[in-house]
Amino acid sequence: MVRDKVAGVEARAGKFPGPSLIPELSAIQARLGWLPREELVALSRRLHRPLYEIEGLVSFYPHFRTAAPPKVALHACHDLTCWLAGSAPRWAERYGPDVEVREVSCLGRCDMAPAIAVNEHPARAADADALVTAAQEGALAAPLLTPSRLTPYPNDPYPPVPHSVGVAGSGEPGNPAEPAERGVRERYRVLRALLDGSRQPAEVISALTESGLRGMGGAGFPTGKKWQLVAAQPGPVKYAICNADESEPGTFKDRQILADQPHLVLEGLLVGMLCVGAEQGWVFIRHEYGPEEQVLRAEINALRTAGLLGTDVLGSGHTLQLDIFTSPGGYILGEESALIECMEGHRGEPRNKPPFPGVFGLHGQPTLMNSVETFADVPVIIQRGAQWWIDAGLGESVGWKFFAVSGHVANPGVYCVPMGTTIGDLLAEAGGMAEGAALAAVQPGGASSNFLGPDQLDVPLDFGTLAAEGSMLGSGALVAIAQGTDLLAAATNVLRFFRDESCGKCVPCRVGSTKAHLLLTTALEGGGLDDTGTAQLAELEYAMRKTSICGLGQVALGPVASVLRLSSSS
Repeated sequence: MVRDKVAGVEARAGKFPGPSLIPELSAIQARLGWLPREELVALSRRLHRPLYEIEGLVSFYPHFRTAAPPKVALHACHDLTCWLAGSAPRWAERYGPDVEVREVSCLGRCDMAPAIAVNEHPARAADADALVTAAQEGALAAPLLTPSRLTPYPNDPYPPVPHSVGVAGSGEPGNPAEPAERGVRERYRVLRALLDGSRQPAEVISALTESGLRGMGGAGFPTGKKWQLVAAQPGPVKYAICNADESEPGTFKDRQILADQPHLVLEGLLVGMLCVGAEQGWVFIRHEYGPEEQVLRAEINALRTAGLLGTDVLGSGHTLQLDIFTSPGGYILGEESALIECMEGHRGEPRNKPPFPGVFGLHGQPTLMNSVETFADVPVIIQRGAQWWIDAGLGESVGWKFFAVSGHVANPGVYCVPMGTTIGDLLAEAGGMAEGAALAAVQPGGASSNFLGPDQLDVPLDFGTLAAEGSMLGSGALVAIAQGTDLLAAATNVLRFFRDESCGKCVPCRVGSTKAHLLLTTALEGGGLDDTGTAQLAELEYAMRKTSICGLGQVALGPVASVLRLSSSS
């Protein structure tokens, strides 16, 4: 039951109650490949929901199709890292009308830029011919997951269990269930300790608070404080959600954590559920992460087989249920309240805050939400102690940090380094700049973060240190750009992403991003920005930052403004 008389939720009074229609729509599309009108009418009649509600959902989410798909669909990423990788072939001219060619927002495969997807099979652009031919012949195999490491990352306290999900180039999808079942027997020690009473929830929350662990999805809110807030809320019904909807250009660290450490993500989520009093939890994952979703499903099935999910788990009296909610698409769903709106079956538009999800979340109940990386860090902190985590950082920083590194680097990929590692040292971990190029600028925290110059390589990567330099840690995605690149064009590419992904709810974001992008593209075509254009951009950036409802609009023009500052200082 949704609690009433909570300040700040009056605007929700007109929204449709009842179970979410999104899983129903996703099931229809999975069965038919699209959403025929007659199926939507039948769904409306069967569930007694107005057709305009269904149409409103279908028109909002980009993954839903309202026309029959072609036999082959090639989706090509056009965002920053793939843009930096060079011009892609003219796909439509190359394959003709029998292949649907669409430019799409970031596919989360920036380590293989320029990235494409053929019938949702992610790959490098260089593999397009082979995949298109296989799809035309009806021989396109399921996408394979190839974990990047055989040895654990430093945040994993458990011995490795060999993966058999798939071997690159084998053409065989493998069996993700078998290693998951073996892994459950060796792992989940913190969860078992909470279930048998040898550890207490208050002890876990205290350790997280002492460790200084902060949310690794971008906001950086103290994890222990968030857990304590939700635990303190009254009422018997609470929920927990792992936000695995990373969709920001340059960001793919959570994808690799899901592939390599599903046990840590799910243990952290289950431990959180026990600590705050939630019986139902979800992993909300973007639909482009199909191979990683299969790994999670195998791990959840193994947990269920081992008796770690269900009612009266291991005779503890606790109920623990886990499920996966697959996103119907849209970067905005990474914002916590928009994600909840989606799960409730509404258009994914951010809510006004307060109240925050920890007080009034999913279905009006207190909801714990953390990112993939945050949950994955919980087991090692509890097992080895808060001080171990504190000591892992460099200088004043604490713990380990995952970074996705891409752009003009020699070895793009995911790196786990001590928090406080400098920008220059992280670049060195990735092999330095490709082909010995000189660095022009970096985005240290994903597309939302402001660009920093080559004179800032000694800046430690942490929340406070980057904020002091005018940027942010953000989504933990470092994109390096070589000299010779038009930085204003790069920043305009970033702005195009935010313009395209704006949910349209608030005027400053919807209109401001469109106006700014038009101004910039016109200037780039005409030889550059003049003083009038620069002043207009400054006014738009201020208005969007101060008046947009959520972080998308607030940061959309920040990268552009930072490039203009870099240009003026040089």
